[in-house]
Amino acid sequence: MTEHLTVDGGTLAYDVTGTGPLVVLAHGMGDNRAAYRFMAPQLVTAGYRVATIDLRGCGESSDTWPTYSRTAVAGDLLALVRHLGGGQAVLVGHSLSGGAVTIAAAQAPELVAGIVELAPFTRKQAMSLGDLRVGRYRTGMLRLLLTGALGSVRWWHKYLEVAYPGRRPADWDDQLRRNAENLREPGRMRAMRRMATPAVDAHEQLAKVRCPVLVVEGSLDPDWADPRAEGEAIVAAMPAGLARLEVVDGAGHYPHAQFPDETAALVLSFLRAHARA
Repeated sequence: MTEHLTVDGGTLAYDVTGTGPLVVLAHGMGDNRAAYRFMAPQLVTAGYRVATIDLRGCGESSDTWPTYSRTAVAGDLLALVRHLGGGQAVLVGHSLSGGAVTIAAAQAPELVAGIVELAPFTRKQAMSLGDLRVGRYRTGMLRLLLTGALGSVRWWHKYLEVAYPGRRPADWDDQLRRNAENLREPGRMRAMRRMATPAVDAHEQLAKVRCPVLVVEGSLDPDWADPRAEGEAIVAAMPAGLARLEVVDGAGHYPHAQFPDETAALVLSFLRAHARA
């Protein structure tokens, strides 16, 4: 059942299922909370209270906000944790939200027991000529650039074809249809384009994180020429011994939707060690 939380600037749509320690799942750019439709039920069955949220501008959340920065999204996630009773939650963030959960953990350690970053944009990026020699990276970046420049759902879906290499969800056609319908609503594509910003604010918070961290990368993620190296760099930027990296072989930019069982197993192992009632 969809609920709404009013924060400064608009309203956020979310739902909560299950009982137990709180886990908040945040999706990436151009998506909505249905991104976790395969993984969330596994967490609920395992004994967790799972909240999935539509980011500002996405899904059923309001579509006009003054900013779509990772810092703003971090504030939204912390507001939801407080609204759901406070305490310490585990925050799971994908892509842009990976940076947001990093900021949330650094800014409000009393509310965050641990964070999971799925294919996260958490560091400042620097493209090299060597990167462009990697075909999937070159193709993915071109299609993302065309999506942003043209505000094109068609090019976004062409990017998703590269971001889901090989295995795709059984409801792939329905997923694309639902996504297109949502992005064609007034304000949605504009919000998505404004989310495409450098992760400078998250990068600045990496060394300030004090809770346990799990970073999950897909081995074939087109957003990086070398996804493993990106994950290792995130781990290295945090205090020593705090974070660990797992790589899902064959996954692209959406391991939680493309390989939900494998990704859920990694997340559940982390939750058993670090989630707090």
